Amino acid sequence: MQLYNKLSAKERAALIDEAGKDRLTISFYQYYKIENPQLFRDKLFLEWNALEVLGRIYVSSEGINAQLSVPSENLYALKDQLDSISFLKDIRLNIAIEQHNKSFLKLKVKVRDKIVADGLNDDTFDVTNKGVHLNAKEFNEMLVNPDTICVDMRNHYESEIGHFDGAITPDVDTFRDSLDIIEEDLKDNKEDKNLLMYCTGGIRCEKASAYYKHKGFKNVFQLEGGIIEYTRQVKEQGIENKFIGKNFVFDHRRAEKITEDVIANCHQCGAPCDTHTNCANEGCHLLFIQCDACSEKMENTCSTDCQEIIHLPYDAQKELRKGKHASNKIFKKGRSEVLKFKR
Repeated sequence: MQLYNKLSAKERAALIDEAGKDRLTISFYQYYKIENPQLFRDKLFLEWNALEVLGRIYVSSEGINAQLSVPSENLYALKDQLDSISFLKDIRLNIAIEQHNKSFLKLKVKVRDKIVADGLNDDTFDVTNKGVHLNAKEFNEMLVNPDTICVDMRNHYESEIGHFDGAITPDVDTFRDSLDIIEEDLKDNKEDKNLLMYCTGGIRCEKASAYYKHKGFKNVFQLEGGIIEYTRQVKEQGIENKFIGKNFVFDHRRAEKITEDVIANCHQCGAPCDTHTNCANEGCHLLFIQCDACSEKMENTCSTDCQEIIHLPYDAQKELRKGKHASNKIFKKGRSEVLKFKR
């Protein structure tokens, strides 16, 4: 019985090319008390592996957070499988705005303490007392209300390439970091302003809205389905689009283009650019914004030191990588001093 991925990303990419099937990138989440997360995790892996599902899925005692891709021909089989699970029946699936057959190259279903790392003690407040959910039209109306403060609940590297017009974009590395900072910054407006929140697909706002209501905010609202669902409604209903730039996503696509606006800059030369990449030095793997010219000049690396390292023999590179397993945590996703034009 296979309960874990056995193929490398390279092998899986070759199989995707060979199969020649169009794939759909999908995300969904659900808060629900799961009695045995490990058993549920194993069930999902077995059933989804058979459907050729790939992706990154987190399961915990509080629910599920899934980002995945599936062959288009297996979409309805996946829906049937989800509908067979009581708390996932008729779950809304956020279909990606831009599709790519290789958005995911492995199936990873992991048991975690939480489906989003929020750092909160859920026993100290009512997590079900959430904010008011708004659709795209309602969100736009609330956004232009002078008594509204709109806050982006995502991280700095996400909002840097795209955000809603007029939104506050906290300069934070993690969702956990943002919670207390936002409360402190808005402490004088807990009763007289509308707190309007949004994130990629809605999951971060589910917990954050309940937390802020617990902290005394009287008028708390959140964008239902996040930026992904907002964009779908905007296109289908002909609603004015208030989002500017790209929506950062956590797969190999790295972003979905919402508008043609480029609001960020290359972190190496400062030219207008909103394309994220990871440093080609595997011992660094820094996430940063790099234009085509710098990509060619620097060979997809973030610095001259990393550029020199990628030309070393493999064994020498491997030796240098020892002790740097959590490189993204070390470099804070774009906050390296080598990046001259990082905001």
